[in-house]
Order: sequence, then C-alpha cells, then structure tokens
Amino acid sequence: MDYERARAEQKLQLQELENIRLEAYKNSRLYKEKVTAVHDKNIKRREFQPGDLIFLYNSRMRLMPGKLRSRWDGLYRIERVEPYGVFHLSHPSSSELIKVNGIRLKLFHSEKMARNQELEIFLLEDPTTADD
Repeated sequence: MDYERARAEQKLQLQELENIRLEAYKNSRLYKEKVTAVHDKNIKRREFQPGDLIFLYNSRMRLMPGKLRSRWDGLYRIERVEPYGVFHLSHPSSSELIKVNGIRLKLFHSEKMARNQELEIFLLEDPTTADD
C-alpha cells in the first residue's frame, strides 16, 4: 500500500515538473518574440537608389592602427540595385563595377553639402619632425 501511494505521488511530481517545463518553454518563446519585436523596431531601414552617392566601409582598416583614420572610402555611385541588398558601385576614377553588400554602405548627404557655402577641409597627415 505504501508503494502505491509513493508511485502516485511520483506521478504527480512528474506531471508538475512537465507543466513547469512547458510553462518555461512558453515564457521563453514569448520573451524571444518581444526581444525580436524591439530589435526590429529599432533597425533603421537604409534604402539606396541608383545614382546615389555613398561611402564604402573598408573592413581592412581595422587591422591598421590609427584613431583618426577613416574607415570609409568614397565617393562611389550606385549603378545597379539587385535583390537581397546587393549593389553595383562605380568609382569616378575607374570604369569597373564593384559588387558590394548593402551593409557596407553609408549615404553621402550631398544636399547638406550644397547648402553650406563654405567648406573647410582638414587633411590628416603624419606630423613633420624636427629632422625634416
């Protein structure tokens, strides 16, 4: 008789444990959905059109030291847009088209530059030493 009661109690404990596991699974799924919704809401959509001027991220600059060196190359012009974020770029000094993922692009805001009449350019060069 004692075994029957222990067996029944063990079955209840296993069912309770299964219910806790299912509830934890449901809570985890709800949490992931909420986090995904918040993440997707904060993503800025960047849409580029053919003819836009853009900067191209140079990933090799990470290997070179220098805080003030720009990691953005430019200006490139978007010639063609393909599905899934593939862009064909042309540089004014060459006739080749470069095929690039859209994640590596940043829009050049030429309208702002056109409004500013005066533009000051700073060239970052290595400092000259007394020996030069």
